[in-house]
Amino acid sequence: MAKRDIPYTDYFTEVVKTMTGTGLLLVSKDGNDRPNAMTIGWGTIGAIWGKPMWVILVRPSRYTYQCIEKTGDFTINVPPPGLKEAVTFCGTKSGRDYDKFSTCKLTAVPGRAVNAPIIGECVVNYECRVVHHNDVLPSELVGAIQNSAYKDGDYHRVYFGEILEAYADEDAGRKLK
Repeated sequence: MAKRDIPYTDYFTEVVKTMTGTGLLLVSKDGNDRPNAMTIGWGTIGAIWGKPMWVILVRPSRYTYQCIEKTGDFTINVPPPGLKEAVTFCGTKSGRDYDKFSTCKLTAVPGRAVNAPIIGECVVNYECRVVHHNDVLPSELVGAIQNSAYKDGDYHRVYFGEILEAYADEDAGRKLK
């Protein structure tokens, strides 16, 4: 299906609902130029430094961390409800051990502005270039978050990805319901 350019704020409610429900798919490439997808349920979309931005969190233990550190870019892909099994698989298996695109029958479509591909079957796609990152500081976290999200350490790196491209299927609104 053809994609159309959209303002990054289009589908905001649907994107956040999907992220906090089933999850979104973050894609980056590894050192062998192989795409890797990771499910994310945490992040935010908005404006920072006068630029449209996705802010995402990735633990250093994750394969995706190595990928983003190497390439400096990623895509965020909003799956329709029919991709729930693929989203679950990508959130429970490592790209170190599986070719998630092949296993889940996902189509890697070259990005327009970044090296990371989008997922063709996803309804809304964002291409992002990392413009800043910082690490979560344990000493600055409130106890409730420390206890619920970091029982075993492995504190996230926070990536600020400038949205360079945003586009969607023509019937994205219907597909996201």
